Amino acid sequence: MDDAGTARAAGEEAMAALAPEAGLFARLDPVNLTSSLLAVGWRAALNPVATSNAFWQFGSALARIGPDAAGQWSAGEGREREPAGKTLANDKRFADPAWRENPVFFAIGQAYLAAVQLADSLLAAGRGDPVTDAKARLASDLLLAALAPTNYLATNPAALKRAFDTGGASLVAGTRNFLGDLRDNKGMPRQVDTRPFEIGRNLAATPGKVIFRNDLMELIQYAPQTPQVRSVPMLASPPWINKYYIMDLAPGRSFLEWAVQHERTVFAISYRNPDRSMSGVTLDDYLVDGPRTALDVITDVTGAAKVDIVGLCLGGALTGMLAAYLAGAGDQRLGSVTLLNTLLDYSDPGVLGAFTDELTVSRLERQMQEHGVLEGSQMAATFDALRPNDLIFNYVVSNWLLGQDPPAFDILAWNSDSTRMPAAMHAFYLRALYLRNELARGVLEVKGQRLSLADVKSDTYVVGAINDHIVPWPASYKTTRLLGGDVRYVLSSGGHIAGIVNPPGPKAWYEEAKPPYPATAAQWRSAAAHHTGSWWEDWARWAGRRAGRRTDPPPMGSERYPAIADAPGGYVHG
Repeated sequence: MDDAGTARAAGEEAMAALAPEAGLFARLDPVNLTSSLLAVGWRAALNPVATSNAFWQFGSALARIGPDAAGQWSAGEGREREPAGKTLANDKRFADPAWRENPVFFAIGQAYLAAVQLADSLLAAGRGDPVTDAKARLASDLLLAALAPTNYLATNPAALKRAFDTGGASLVAGTRNFLGDLRDNKGMPRQVDTRPFEIGRNLAATPGKVIFRNDLMELIQYAPQTPQVRSVPMLASPPWINKYYIMDLAPGRSFLEWAVQHERTVFAISYRNPDRSMSGVTLDDYLVDGPRTALDVITDVTGAAKVDIVGLCLGGALTGMLAAYLAGAGDQRLGSVTLLNTLLDYSDPGVLGAFTDELTVSRLERQMQEHGVLEGSQMAATFDALRPNDLIFNYVVSNWLLGQDPPAFDILAWNSDSTRMPAAMHAFYLRALYLRNELARGVLEVKGQRLSLADVKSDTYVVGAINDHIVPWPASYKTTRLLGGDVRYVLSSGGHIAGIVNPPGPKAWYEEAKPPYPATAAQWRSAAAHHTGSWWEDWARWAGRRAGRRTDPPPMGSERYPAIADAPGGYVHG
């Protein structure tokens, strides 16, 4: 057994010794965070020099707190901050001045900071195999985020001040919010007030018609908003892990609306939210009954010889597969390709690699076989765990301690509208791409055909986002070396979602560089030019040059595929 296996076995044995219900806990912790943390702790114990040094530094930091706090009190606000205090001040959770000016809160904050530094040192001392280390880091971050003093009324000065200023009304409101979340949200703080939002009114509101429906998806055709349109239509291929309307979020914040307003005839796939009856649906089915079928409908309605495709996240991965599939079949209908925050090479998937090792995938497969689907709530919990301070405990403080209502924010409203995934499809996706990286290696087979990304000769526009924690932009940059056509890579401001919902505005920026592109993302960025504005504008220019001549808009639907419902259709409500 290698070091990784030994450490993992040690962690499992420790779990068994701590609790006879370890099997139950494993089902509650399918990602194996706890045993990974214990395994790293075991390795740290076998490194006594580094571990002893970590605890010595921790003890020294605690010993300095008293004198520092007394000095802080006697010197007042004008005192130069200690380096540790500066580190704490950089954390927005500790923005209240009391953490620097009040000796009690100063001491509490410094003790917490010392504990964070101790955890970092112990994780470094127990470092071994990358997967276990990454899981231990996630577990440690979750625990430290939960134990932050800002999460508790007695040690949160901002919450205490608000309670005093409101005569206790904030405490009453916070208790009401807590009880409501306990009853209606599985004890988790709500991230968003969804009441102001309505699908079809101020979300997914771009006018159009559903012109096709099968058991997997509905196809929406958007109504033209310009006197003439370009002759090459465009298909939006969204991820099936969420509802499609992140690409049509809200008026003025909709990428699809932007494309329609820039003379494009736009179609979009809206996937059905799978239930147990779809447990056997495969990735092959998604490709054939999704975007390939959509191409058939679009070419019938428009008469176009070419169709451009814009794919987002998993929808982008499926777009890459479709492009390779069509190329291998000699199908020439594909025009330009746009890939937004998409992985095609899964060799370095970032933090999600901690959720896609063999043990975790096997456990997840057993769960999905039992239920037939992967529940959307489980995926949502996974993504929340990646950023616990922003996506969990931020709302513990605002909702429960400060008594504030959660914000009404369109992106969060969309994010709460989660979907399920069929067991067969998702298991194949995790194994073929995350575990074996078959698409980038050129060995992935779909419908019996081996896919080669090098055979894709379409011009491709690839977007990465600087703060994307789901698809790290250096990983998306690897796409530039996989495809056989001309590729333009653009780095956008924002994260996985804000990088896509990126309308022109004062905060938006993007970076681009002239080809040929270097081997690494770091080399590319060192040569890239920075531009104010949104990548939407750059994309509109790039795509417009490839979108054909101006012509009259095509009809809404056709004799074979007539309009059957108003957009956004029925599947989006499932």
